Amino acid sequence: MGKFHEYIQPAHAEFIRKQHLFFVGTAPLSAEGHINISPKGMDTFRQLSENQVAYLDFIGSGNETSAHTLENGRITFMFCSFQGPPNILRLYGKGRSVLPDAPEWSKYISLFGEFPNVRQIIVADIHLVQTSCGYGIPLYDYVEERQIMSQWAAKKGTDGLQEYIQEKNLRSIDGLPTDYALKNE
Repeated sequence: MGKFHEYIQPAHAEFIRKQHLFFVGTAPLSAEGHINISPKGMDTFRQLSENQVAYLDFIGSGNETSAHTLENGRITFMFCSFQGPPNILRLYGKGRSVLPDAPEWSKYISLFGEFPNVRQIIVADIHLVQTSCGYGIPLYDYVEERQIMSQWAAKKGTDGLQEYIQEKNLRSIDGLPTDYALKNE
């Protein structure tokens, strides 16, 4: 049976810090819209307080999280224990994108390492934390982070990455605008 909490407790924070992988879920308001679930890694998640988190978001083939949080704010994070005792932890909240030219960018970017392909930082205010057993989650061994994304970004270069954002990251697959689309209007 799942347990619910109003904030991220110390044991939750310790569990989150140990995970190499987490998932981000968002959805548009439209019943016909596509729900998005994205895997994330590379030490990009930070707890800012007992009710606020942030993660570093990289340039990719879509930008659903930005479009969905811009439209309705809803966001869910899920962490699964792939090693050690079974556990699943979900964080429910309201998220928003912080773009590199935003006044608060320097406040958040300083919390992360350097990556060549950062698109935005997603900041979320958490209103509900849920834990559940995770008995059905298999055990996996963490080997290492992939280097492909950094190599891809280096090959594209700064101008190439900005062109890629303009081509692939202005609208969701359902046509919703992202924060980058609004910035360009």
